[in-house]
Amino acid sequence: MRILVVEDNAALSAQLCTALGAAGFAVEAAPDGEEAQYLGETGSYDAVVLDLGLPKLDGISVLRRWRAAQRSMPVLILTARDGWMEKVAGLNAGADDYLAKPFAMAELVARLHALIRRAHGHAQPEIVCGPLRVDTVAQGVTLDGAPVRLTAMEYRLLACLAHQVGRPVSKSHLTEQLYAQDFDRDSNTLEVLVARLRRKLGDALIETVRGQGYRLAAPG
Repeated sequence: MRILVVEDNAALSAQLCTALGAAGFAVEAAPDGEEAQYLGETGSYDAVVLDLGLPKLDGISVLRRWRAAQRSMPVLILTARDGWMEKVAGLNAGADDYLAKPFAMAELVARLHALIRRAHGHAQPEIVCGPLRVDTVAQGVTLDGAPVRLTAMEYRLLACLAHQVGRPVSKSHLTEQLYAQDFDRDSNTLEVLVARLRRKLGDALIETVRGQGYRLAAPG
């Protein structure tokens, strides 16, 4: 899962990126509204954390431009504790949730997980695919009731497929979700990770869809 953090306070941005990275997300950061608008319109993100008081272009304007460009990723806005007008303006501009500063990182992570689940049609934190269960909060995986040990990258790939269970996910999209920055990406890594997951989960669960990518097979 890939998150865009838009925050001009360098210290808070670093804290957010560290906490979200520890929670299993691939994270990119933008320090101002202009860069945020560009990244949001050209990149693929599962959710965005958006501060409203940004230099160059304010957060409300950024959000409105994303929505006008048909960018539908969930957006969680950060507001001042007493900024009820900001909350209303943000929600009216297309935000999906808000969090008042100061906030607990654990709550931010939980809210992002919930937003991403709902965006993919999952009401519960656990995604079930036949004998496979993926706990998106605890980042735990079981197969036929037995825990499966995965590396952070293996889990990230499996979580991407699990959120789209039964539907093909392109290789380019999966590669984007695995890495925080463009320059980190290695086209061979995806195939290696898929092979490792198949060894741990069995070949039948992850299908290759010719010309489209990979799919976590839905039961039946």
